[in-house]
Amino acid sequence: MELFNVLTVQQARATLQQHLSLQPQTETVPLLQGLNRLLAQDIVALEDVPGFDRSTMDGYAVRARDTFGATEALPAYIDVAGEVMMGEAAKGTLLAGQAWAIPTGGMLPPGADAVVMVEYTEELDSQTIGVTRPVAPGENLVRRGEDVAQGKVVLTAGHRLRPQDLGILAAVGVTEVPVLKPLRVGIISTGNELTAPDQPTEPGKVRDINSYTLYGQVLEAGGQPVLYGIIEDQFASLQQAVAGALAENDMVLISGGSSVGARDVSAKVIETLGNPGVLFHGMAIKPGKPTIGAVVAGKPVLGLPGHPVSAMVVFDLLARPIIAAAGLQKAETAFPLRAALTRNIHSATGRDDYLRVSLRRLTDGSIVADPVLGKSGLISTMVKAAGVAHIPLNKEGVEAGELVDVWLF
Repeated sequence: MELFNVLTVQQARATLQQHLSLQPQTETVPLLQGLNRLLAQDIVALEDVPGFDRSTMDGYAVRARDTFGATEALPAYIDVAGEVMMGEAAKGTLLAGQAWAIPTGGMLPPGADAVVMVEYTEELDSQTIGVTRPVAPGENLVRRGEDVAQGKVVLTAGHRLRPQDLGILAAVGVTEVPVLKPLRVGIISTGNELTAPDQPTEPGKVRDINSYTLYGQVLEAGGQPVLYGIIEDQFASLQQAVAGALAENDMVLISGGSSVGARDVSAKVIETLGNPGVLFHGMAIKPGKPTIGAVVAGKPVLGLPGHPVSAMVVFDLLARPIIAAAGLQKAETAFPLRAALTRNIHSATGRDDYLRVSLRRLTDGSIVADPVLGKSGLISTMVKAAGVAHIPLNKEGVEAGELVDVWLF
């Protein structure tokens, strides 16, 4: 394949997706372990939530019609015929002209259709209250099944579970959830110049950064990262490492070895491992142009640039959507923040630029994005940034004050 026959981001995603055949695996986990996991199937409510008409206020359960016309000057006088105890069913039926004392969360007695807040009542004696403000039917209560109706699909397959989702599943009595297993992602760093973080550096050596940033990104995306360490920039060694990682994982990330230098062998190695092999070598983006996109036996293999910034940006563009969807065809939908760039930025047409930015909120409430300038080999620029601003490929640049999409880290 011709090197740097570049694709746009959308073309690269579509090209990879055409050849993927990841088979999502499922498992059942306790509800509290389901946070951030993707549901493997629809969850249907087997009962109503709540299972009874429930008061939302401390006060008195009444028939709304008995309060119509009530004012402070001319209260509606109602007999107190009972009291609802918290966590218990009412021991009787409310009749016309009666009220039952009820706490917040209490079960309405049969016959009641509203609750009068205690603040709008006055106690005349131990058996009579005056209602000083009328209530409408359904006021200050939650109807049976109003939160979740029996037979309703509560959450759909592919939904990522959030804290509130754990709550609604608990409400319908679900204690275990069927979820997709996270994709296993093998991470390989290549380069004779690399050394492990716990080793002293020597002249010409730098510590491995990408293994650690990619490990964190895979975890953050919902995957299961597997580190294979530093592999020397040599064909046989890299071929053995990538073949082993492919056999043990659903996806492989190789950082370094993706440019056109004579010693950059990632593309050559990938081509020997199976079909269809390398699908593209080069993307119309900055940073990250020398990216390799490949699929081997249905599994994605991405050759990421060795510069830390480039590797992280390309991961977010290509790898994160696949991992976050856990092999499903439908990727999650994310939304950027809109912010005004604070300085003019030049950009060449025909490529998507991803500019590191920090964010500030001005006194008028608007949000501005300050460019964090620096070469793509400087990991400190990513630490200082809150996200990347996208400059589309059809623009020659952005002027100060112009709104841009910012994708947050």
